Amino acid sequence: MTKKIISIVIIVLGLLLALGPQFLFKVCDTDPTIMRCHWMARAEVGIGGIIALLGIALFIFTDIKIQLGLSIGVLLTGINALLIPHVLIGGCASPSMACNTTAIPTITVISILLLAGISLYILQIFHKINKYKA
Repeated sequence: MTKKIISIVIIVLGLLLALGPQFLFKVCDTDPTIMRCHWMARAEVGIGGIIALLGIALFIFTDIKIQLGLSIGVLLTGINALLIPHVLIGGCASPSMACNTTAIPTITVISILLLAGISLYILQIFHKINKYKA
């Protein structure tokens, strides 16, 4: 039961990361000038899509070692989702822009929730693996 719940949560958070900056918590709209936050949002589409697909795979596969590998993939991709707005690409220079007031904080919260949840699930998997060895 826990695997299904965590899988669904991962899928939802991945979709929020992928679609959120495009539709829900939009980045700055400054046509014709394309700013850094535009590329940040585009990168999050790819990262969020990968996270959602890993969540689907986690839902499908039942082998504990495959679940561990997929979960580690979610963890590493979630770290990347957090690094994109803060280190790798970033947002606009002005703190009052939409990307800095809405998109980056929301991406940060989603990424932290994802990282916390998958970290706990990885610990649970390690506990199961060690329990079977004993």
